[in-house]
Amino acid sequence: MRITNNDHKYTSAGATIYACEYHIIWCTKYRRSVLSPEIQERLKALIFHQQESYQYIVREVESMPDHIHLLVSIPPEVSVTSVIGKIKGYTAKILRAEFPTLTRRLPCLWTRSKFVASAGSVTLDVLKQYIENQKGV
Repeated sequence: MRITNNDHKYTSAGATIYACEYHIIWCTKYRRSVLSPEIQERLKALIFHQQESYQYIVREVESMPDHIHLLVSIPPEVSVTSVIGKIKGYTAKILRAEFPTLTRRLPCLWTRSKFVASAGSVTLDVLKQYIENQKGV
């Protein structure tokens, strides 16, 4: 259930109503440009596919050859770093199996590092526009 109030989107889950939005970025190992357009499309599909089982809602996603931006909503009782770890692990396993060149070019697909910021200081529209505009940079 979604409840809309001005610029905020609230999600209701059981007895909890929340608006926990996060801007998440992570890079490929050694920041190598290995995410071809075909791999990027598959990556996005995998991220959307796991929403329910990993307990997140994708608001926006954009990928570049060497990194990915996500704008996601995660329930307050779920660890953000746990969700990121699950997404990175799942996508690396599937992408490396489906695209053998990734296995030959890198010892692992993703770096261990990540960037996470709560989306409270700017509107979601501003973040969405920023993420969409990253494709052209």
